[in-house]
Amino acid sequence: MNTTLKHPTCFVTSFVFGFLFLISIGCKKDVQINNTETSSTTSVRSAKPLKFSSNTKQDINLDVFVPCANGGVGETANMTGPLHILTTFTISDNFVSGTNHFQPQGISGTGDVTGTKYQATGITDDKFKGSLVNGQYQSTYVNNFRIIGQGTGNNFLVHEIVHLTINANGTATNYVDNFSIECK
Repeated sequence: MNTTLKHPTCFVTSFVFGFLFLISIGCKKDVQINNTETSSTTSVRSAKPLKFSSNTKQDINLDVFVPCANGGVGETANMTGPLHILTTFTISDNFVSGTNHFQPQGISGTGDVTGTKYQATGITDDKFKGSLVNGQYQSTYVNNFRIIGQGTGNNFLVHEIVHLTINANGTATNYVDNFSIECK
């Protein structure tokens, strides 16, 4: 089953954050002009990149409805365990970029009807970059969310890719949203 969403939450959140950040800060360069009687020179000095990185694990407790479980009737699995979260953010010269990376590490649960054991797997990545001068912006969001059950027929697979490109004129030149849900 393939479904297309016109305004997914991940896209809106990423775009709004990136857009608000870009319009809320300015790019500053130190400009030094030396004038003497015999010559004049201009030199531009760029600041060192501003970098932020966070690498953590967060325990989560998440109820996930697995529609293909329980003979196709579905059931809810309470999933618990650590989620790896890596966030980076860099401002360098006239550009800003960042990533968000989420990966379950040992997240598991049990179905509320059948008692089937489930494992959470997959990776979610969100990357963006933009210009602080002319408003060019690019964002790519990839989500592979998988709840894997014992045996066959109760694996819940969600896949989404969202990509946005905005040119220097502020025009969205590329927007793709591929979203699919599959039961195996």
